[in-house]
Amino acid sequence: MRTSESKERFGPVMRKVLLLLQAGVALSLSGSPRAYFRVLTGVSREWKRINQRSLREAIQRLYESKLVGIKENSDGTVRLELMDGGKKKVLEYNLDTLKVQKPERWDKLWRVVIFDIPEERKQGRYALASMLKRLGFYPMQKSVFIHPFECKDEIDFIIEVFRLKPYVCFLRVKETDIDLHLKSEFGIS
Repeated sequence: MRTSESKERFGPVMRKVLLLLQAGVALSLSGSPRAYFRVLTGVSREWKRINQRSLREAIQRLYESKLVGIKENSDGTVRLELMDGGKKKVLEYNLDTLKVQKPERWDKLWRVVIFDIPEERKQGRYALASMLKRLGFYPMQKSVFIHPFECKDEIDFIIEVFRLKPYVCFLRVKETDIDLHLKSEFGIS
């Protein structure tokens, strides 16, 4: 079994158990003290690599998810604390009543949400698409939705609640090739 294969298939604890089993077999088959020392040295090195790999993976998961803290309040709202550009941002919404606020004047930017969520996370994919439709987004394709008003905080909130951060992109664009149609859909000029 290749290391990259075992990395994907087993977590750090399972890799350590397998390492210890492998070391036990190697120690039982080796006959000299020099061989014992080599096996134990190799096990020690690999043990440290597994710890470092686990730490890197944990840091990567934290980086991908900007989530610092989450708290469900008794009134049905959820409070998320996110790190955004080195600054803490607090978002507090109720998923059932979440709305995109319409400003007095449109800033002439489109907000586009694009996602490619794997099949094993399909419940999250359905939840995201459903929430985007409920918020008034226009579906350009199955996994591409557009809205004219600022909604970055609301989208960050949704993707963090459903743990979809690695699969979702948020874009602000100046124009599309269907601007007239979209303006008509949203009732803006």
